Amino acid sequence: MVNSIAPSRVLRFAALVELGTSGLSACTMEDPALPSLVLPPRIDHVEAWVFDLDNTLYPASCSLFPQIDIRMRQFIATALHLSLDDAFVLQKKYYHHYGTTLRGLMLMHHIEPAEFLAYVHDIDCGVLDPAPRLDAVLGRLPGRKIIYTNGSERHARNVLDRLGLTRHFGDIFDIQAADFIPKPNAESYALMVRRHAVDGKRAAMFEDLPRNLAPAAAIGMTTVLVRENGHSHWTAPEDTDLSHVDHVTDDLAGWLEMVAPSA
Repeated sequence: MVNSIAPSRVLRFAALVELGTSGLSACTMEDPALPSLVLPPRIDHVEAWVFDLDNTLYPASCSLFPQIDIRMRQFIATALHLSLDDAFVLQKKYYHHYGTTLRGLMLMHHIEPAEFLAYVHDIDCGVLDPAPRLDAVLGRLPGRKIIYTNGSERHARNVLDRLGLTRHFGDIFDIQAADFIPKPNAESYALMVRRHAVDGKRAAMFEDLPRNLAPAAAIGMTTVLVRENGHSHWTAPEDTDLSHVDHVTDDLAGWLEMVAPSA
């Protein structure tokens, strides 16, 4: 449940208004099924803010991740002596079955993770625009901010530097810290909360993939799905289930502006 409002309605609401507590008090919905007054979600219990990286902190439409996707295909084709088409099929098979392509390559072909990660993350982060609005609102959030990514720490730092958000994230829990066990495997979440002393009931997690929020919800975390219309990665059956999602937004900075204390 998303503040007693269906996720699709929250998205329509987010698209209609300039998000912020001052604007909400006078805003009414076009959908008659919605209440005439929608208050910001209350998440003042949150002490740890856990953010996915790719397609969450930046819009999927910026086309950064497709660079990684192409380089994964190239790596597989070279390492396993496959055509690019066959490499693409294997890449997606491993991604859906194991959670990441890397996990499948490690288990099935004994690929060294460091070599793979260095190759696939050798990309141009210049396609990302700095995010001053997100930078400002992250500075208003009380408590710790943690990056939790199936990618590498190096990649996370490159992205954060480009977005202008590095100062907010002292902690990065990457795929190596997770012993190369990716989201949505519950063991990865257990490692993350243990490493960073996160109390699930006092934490919120932000993700672009619904399936990666299910284990977070299971340990009591407030879950926020960040999705961009027209750029969905919901290709697995489990990504149609939003029963474990507390909030949905297509504007991360705007949603945070609703819940963050005033500057």
